[in-house]
Amino acid sequence: MDIDLKKLRALIKTLAEGEITEFEFEDEKIRLRLGRGHSGGAPILYASAPLAAPLASAGPASIGSAPAGASIAPPAIDEFIIVTSPFVGTFYRSASPEAASFVEVGSRVQVGQTLCIVEAMKLMNEIEADASGIVFDCLVENGKPVEYGQPLFRLTRV
Repeated sequence: MDIDLKKLRALIKTLAEGEITEFEFEDEKIRLRLGRGHSGGAPILYASAPLAAPLASAGPASIGSAPAGASIAPPAIDEFIIVTSPFVGTFYRSASPEAASFVEVGSRVQVGQTLCIVEAMKLMNEIEADASGIVFDCLVENGKPVEYGQPLFRLTRV
């Protein structure tokens, strides 16, 4: 992967200081996608990999990682189904603090299956899978605010 670190730092700084929440760049050698996280407003790297190679574990560590001993082979970048937030609110992985998460990394999901809840204006809205797949990554920490269009989960196609 050939990318000028000065240019990458400048992109991250611009993202952190501006009103842009997500940036994607692609050329014949690389596909780079940056998104602003909610840990102090600092940008986080969602994915970065050469186009010809499979995606290695890039970006933040999986929030809600797979159980010990479980392994999920990373697919090529275009194999991901990104589930995004349909509105601004607060992200919850379960129906209540005592309840188990709706899905975990490695869970197989079907169309219409509940993945999480986004609370908006005191209403609990279930976010459902638009496609069948396997949960590869949960990109948001439980109880954290989310923005409209912010990626919540990455699913692999089945």
